[in-house]
Amino acid sequence: MDTQAIPGEFLEVFKALADPNRLKIVGLLAQKPYSVEELAANLGLGASTVSHHLSRLSRAGLTSARAEGYNNMYSLQLDALQAIARRMLSRDELTTLARDVDLDSFDRKVLATFTEADGSIRSFPVQEKKFLVLMRHVLQAFEPGRRYGEKEMNEILLRFNPDTARLRRSLVMFGMMQREGGGGDYWRTEETE
Repeated sequence: MDTQAIPGEFLEVFKALADPNRLKIVGLLAQKPYSVEELAANLGLGASTVSHHLSRLSRAGLTSARAEGYNNMYSLQLDALQAIARRMLSRDELTTLARDVDLDSFDRKVLATFTEADGSIRSFPVQEKKFLVLMRHVLQAFEPGRRYGEKEMNEILLRFNPDTARLRRSLVMFGMMQREGGGGDYWRTEETE
């Protein structure tokens, strides 16, 4: 499947359905086929307005027309609508919608606000989400698979902030590091490696 075309296709469908009159047309066509004139009369709209809406729905692949006498009869493409809905609601397809998003921008903004140029922590945020950004920042100073005694741990943490006890407790409390009881060693947890 061409994932480059997916967001454009989704946008086309969402835009086509983003108008109350087009939604009403979809609702009517879900019941049976209608001509432009019938739809216009049912909705209290002009035939040209209904034609415009049907054109938009057709471009999104939601309606089709067939000639019947002097009129075109419009039908809802229910199979196409269901297929689009299944694709839109699949986790894999939904995640592609955010593929161009910079997921690290929030972390960079928090770090710029709460740290100095040398990486030391200027102040601690109140919000837990922002505090966790700082803890992940601190965690990078520790090698996965290596054990640290409390003295060595404090020396490393002192580079970030004088409140080494708070940093140690937070790293353990948020599951980023584990600690051996009775003042033993600290190490990064597997999830953070």
